[in-house]
Amino acid sequence: MNQPDTIFARASAAGAAGVAVLRLSGGAAKAAAAELAGDLPPARQAGLRLLRDPGDGSAIDQALVLVFDAPASFTGEDVVEFHLHGSPAVVAAVGRILAAQPGLRLADPGEFTRRALDNGRLDLAQVEGLSDLVVAETEAQRRQALRVMRGALSEKAGRWRTDLVRAMALIEATIDFADEEVPEDVTPEVEALMAATRHALEAERDGGRVSERIRDGFEVAIVGKPNAGKSTLLNAIAGRDAAITSEIAGTTRDVIEVRMDLNGLPVTLLDTAGLRDSDDRVEQIGVARARDRADAADLRLFLLETPDEVEELGVSSRDGDVMVLGKADLGGEQVTGIARVSGKTGLGVDDLLDRLSETLAARASGASAAIRQRHRDALDAAAASLVRAENHVRNGSDFSELAAEDLRHAVRALDSLIGRVDVEHVLDEIFASFCLGK
Repeated sequence: MNQPDTIFARASAAGAAGVAVLRLSGGAAKAAAAELAGDLPPARQAGLRLLRDPGDGSAIDQALVLVFDAPASFTGEDVVEFHLHGSPAVVAAVGRILAAQPGLRLADPGEFTRRALDNGRLDLAQVEGLSDLVVAETEAQRRQALRVMRGALSEKAGRWRTDLVRAMALIEATIDFADEEVPEDVTPEVEALMAATRHALEAERDGGRVSERIRDGFEVAIVGKPNAGKSTLLNAIAGRDAAITSEIAGTTRDVIEVRMDLNGLPVTLLDTAGLRDSDDRVEQIGVARARDRADAADLRLFLLETPDEVEELGVSSRDGDVMVLGKADLGGEQVTGIARVSGKTGLGVDDLLDRLSETLAARASGASAAIRQRHRDALDAAAASLVRAENHVRNGSDFSELAAEDLRHAVRALDSLIGRVDVEHVLDEIFASFCLGK
């Protein structure tokens, strides 16, 4: 078996910085590092070393050197890190020397993590959690990604798999000893194992829709008539002139999006065209888009003149809609149970944001460790196999072989969840999103 190349890449952000981390991984990592640093510090003990060009002995930089012996490293291989002064010239000089050494090459995007997967240091679900952690923008995204990277989904999949293998073993025992006296009826235990696992799978799958919203961001659509103050409110929330405001009704023709961090949750606010009948073809297109985005949004914020106005907008209300009366700076009658806001003066905007945050936080509390569509598909496939297996068990011992086969399908779906089988087609896409040093 050929020894894989030793790879290297910058593991910190590009550009000038106080510190730049350059990582090596592979069988020749320690020998290559010693060419620059001389003797290396013991594993997992940082040491300060003067790096020299092996060609002429000239000094390059004084660096902190860290060594991780295989298999107790991120990749499962020998790993060395140089913590350099972060000037582009220093990083380029060290990279040039490493590239000239036999058997070393620059890492491909995500190749360090790919090796961690291949060497059993991470499973596929953990890799996906790491990918999300690298790009997390909000506190909720960070917490969710870290939970998955640390194995939350993998641990659950392992427990479900153990229970299904137990159920499968019990069923196959009845098949193997069909002509003999079986000490006890295993059906109640098999049914209990399958039912409990199926309910857990379905709950995890359903919670995955919320997890994906945390990952990609909740959409909140501001809905109302033309000139209701939607764009002014959006600008007030965004703290900048994201949308054009005018006294002329129908100014907003397209959907304007503003992404923000709302108390740790990623939220995209949508300023939509005012909803009304119009002979203007362009405005008609804008209104149609507004209705579509409002229907698809996770939460709708209705900015109204009167409480009865919702019916005139042609958008069906649903549970969770937030309704407020706009242009509070102009006065107007107080309505019990409906707050008033003014994007122009900011009156009531903070309270409105608190309300939106509380509503979305309540939804986010139902999130699971299934953070991607691929996860939900695998969970759905496993649950569907269990439904079939349960039906076969209820139909009696003549269907035991069919029940066992469906249980095998369920186990295989769980194996695909963490990357044991059937995932080669997704690996290139996943690792392409990583940077060179990860």
